[in-house]
Amino acid sequence: MAVWPRELSGADRSLARLLAYGTLRDHRRLGALLAPKLKKKPQPLLDALLRVGLYQLEATRVPPHAAVHATVAATQKLKLAKARGMVNAVLRGHQREPVRLDDASDAVAQSYPDWLATMIAEDWGEYAPAVLAAGNARAPMHTRVNRRRATPAALRERWAEAGVAASPIEHCADGLTLDEPVAAERLPGFTEGEVSIQDGAAQLAADLVGPVDGQRVLDACAAPGNKSAHLLERADIALTALDIDTERVATLESTLARLGLTATVQVGDAGAPDAWWGGEPFDRILLDAPCSGTGVIRRHPDIKWLRRASDIATAAARQRALLAALWPLLAPGGRLVYATCSILRAEGVDVVADFLSATADARAVPILAEWGRPEAVGRRIAPGDQGFDGFYYAVLEHTG
Repeated sequence: MAVWPRELSGADRSLARLLAYGTLRDHRRLGALLAPKLKKKPQPLLDALLRVGLYQLEATRVPPHAAVHATVAATQKLKLAKARGMVNAVLRGHQREPVRLDDASDAVAQSYPDWLATMIAEDWGEYAPAVLAAGNARAPMHTRVNRRRATPAALRERWAEAGVAASPIEHCADGLTLDEPVAAERLPGFTEGEVSIQDGAAQLAADLVGPVDGQRVLDACAAPGNKSAHLLERADIALTALDIDTERVATLESTLARLGLTATVQVGDAGAPDAWWGGEPFDRILLDAPCSGTGVIRRHPDIKWLRRASDIATAAARQRALLAALWPLLAPGGRLVYATCSILRAEGVDVVADFLSATADARAVPILAEWGRPEAVGRRIAPGDQGFDGFYYAVLEHTG
């Protein structure tokens, strides 16, 4: 989560967030627009400043003269005063004669690294341009109502009285989407544990797990705790919430405490159950496996630039190892829900299909739903489909 300077007012903080996220989102395209205007590649800080200035001209309602003035003025604070004239010339030159990218590849025009744009094209075919564009779109603010403390209808009415407009999320029985984002702490009912911030695609996990009172349930990669909380809101279960990261487990515990929920919270590696499992099988397991995060790029545009092509194979190997390690913990007749917030088949259907072919006592349970798109195994959601983040789900049953 970004930390913004305390001296920024609410409006200035919003603008700073817009510029930071927007410049990251359009990073490659902005570089392509700047390149013909530059005699040589600028040093990193100056390059970043130029892209922020150009983003203001390209994609915000900041008056052009104000955008140029503010960017030029920033050279002083950034100790780039010698570049003041160059910054002014480049931005004003763009105003007079903007560069056109008519012949640019989708990777450049939509601002993705080549390797990722290529993988998306291979996986999504004719839908790839729309998937790339959706990763650059503004994400809605989805919430999940804690049905132990409130109902969507009652909370929506309460919000309306406070001037917060919201509507139901299709396919999400506990979901409401806000017409305009609101800081969580200012959302009526948040502090009281009546509501959480969670994308609708992630809320589908509780439906697929289908917890029933009295069951033993494992959330194998549980932090920061939203899916664990949703399962506990749905049924009186004995939930083990496991995560390998100590700091994230602290966040998980805080999430459960705010919502008035109780679970057995453990720090441990889901891939090494001998260190934490007591030997009693689970009726349900949720494996929200660590992945590339390519389905949530619209919320975290830095994912484009932090990931490398080699990360996908590494993540897939970890996912395979987690599935193999957790399967023996599932009771006969039990259900394991595999999920990733990735839009790449290498981290979804390929992993599950390989597991099924190697595991005699596992079978895929068809997901009969109107969300997402059917795959050979499970369903995949493109970012933006029905307002959701990109996601993959598969449901496996232990037939032993």
